[in-house]
Amino acid sequence: MLLNIKSIITAAVALLVSTACSGGEKQEKVMNNEGKSLVVFFSHAGDNYAVGNIEVGNTKIVADYITELTGAEQFEIVTHKYDGMAYTPLINLAKEETKNGELPEYEGDVDMSEYDTVFIGGPVWWGTYPQVMFTFFKKHAADLKGKTVIPFTTHEGSGLANCVEDVKEAFPGANVQKGFSIYGHEVRTNKAKVEKWIKGLTLSK
Repeated sequence: MLLNIKSIITAAVALLVSTACSGGEKQEKVMNNEGKSLVVFFSHAGDNYAVGNIEVGNTKIVADYITELTGAEQFEIVTHKYDGMAYTPLINLAKEETKNGELPEYEGDVDMSEYDTVFIGGPVWWGTYPQVMFTFFKKHAADLKGKTVIPFTTHEGSGLANCVEDVKEAFPGANVQKGFSIYGHEVRTNKAKVEKWIKGLTLSK
């Protein structure tokens, strides 16, 4: 009889442990599925003001920091329209695109329905994001309703310029947060600035 009672107790404890572990795994999985984040960005490599000819664009570096710190996935807005252009012709073209409201094409796309928080970043060209980003905004205007949107920029003196206001206008149903800006010439040496910003945000991972 003693042996049987001992066996029953042992089995009961094992069942409780197994149930607890399963519950923990389930909870962890649910938490991981909540608050899924995405970084949408455009970044220009090549000839850049203050940093010269760079292989990786300034905004791409910030996007990688965000991914490293939050676990966010990425969608890079890619166009080859500006490939190989020197800085002065590039900004002249950007000025014309902004003036005319042009919407350059970009490659690929992303399903925005999977994400709850969306970081949106790019350089500041003539007071706002590059026009190719507005192509993306127009296509996904209805897809960010109810989502948290966090703008960020790389710049050489423009700060956030009109980017936050333009994002609010592009996504009227989104919860657009205070933006973040960082000088392009300091992104390679001042990761701590990005870390401080990220730590000040309330995000689920």
